[in-house]
Amino acid sequence: MAAEKDQQKDAEAEGLSAATLLPKLIPSGAGREWLERRRATIRSWGSFVDQRRFSRPRNLGELCQRLVRNVEYYQSNYVFVFLGLILYCVATSPMLLVALAVFFGACYILYLRTLQSKFVLFGREVSPAHQYALAGGVSFPFFWLAGAGSAVFWVLGATLVVIGSHAAFHQMEAVDGEELQMEPV
Repeated sequence: MAAEKDQQKDAEAEGLSAATLLPKLIPSGAGREWLERRRATIRSWGSFVDQRRFSRPRNLGELCQRLVRNVEYYQSNYVFVFLGLILYCVATSPMLLVALAVFFGACYILYLRTLQSKFVLFGREVSPAHQYALAGGVSFPFFWLAGAGSAVFWVLGATLVVIGSHAAFHQMEAVDGEELQMEPV
C-alpha cells in the first residue's frame, strides 16, 4: 500500500517536471524545436561546474583556445545560464514583473478579441502584427518606468562575465584527433 502511494507521488511529481511542463508551455514551431535541440545537446552540469577543472591559462594563446573550445562544447549550458540570469533579473524586479504582466495581458486581451471578431480601428482592420505592436506601445511606459533598458544591459553584462570567466578558466580535456592545427601560409 505504501509502495503504491510512493509510486503515485513519483508519477505526480513527474507530471509537474520541467521535462513535461516545458513542451506544454511552448507551442510547436521553430522556438520549441530550437529549445529541444539545446536540451538534447546539454553537457553534464557536474563537469560544467567541477572546481578541479578550473585553472589560469598559461598564455594568451591558451586563453583564446579555451574560449573557443569551451563556447563550442558548452554552448547549450551557456544558453541555460543566460536564461537563468534573465529569470533572476525578472524575478527580483517587481516593476519589471508588472510591466511584463501589462504587456502579456494586453496581448491576451487582443488575442481574445480577435477570436470574437476582427479588430477594427478607425474603420480599418488591424493586422495581428500591428495589434501586438499596439500592445507594446501601450506597455512601453511601464517598461520605461521599470528600467527595462538597464535590466537588459545588466543581463548582457552578467552573461558576458559569467560565461567569459567560465570559458577562460575551465580546462578542456584533450580529445584524440582534435588538436588545433596550424594552416601553412
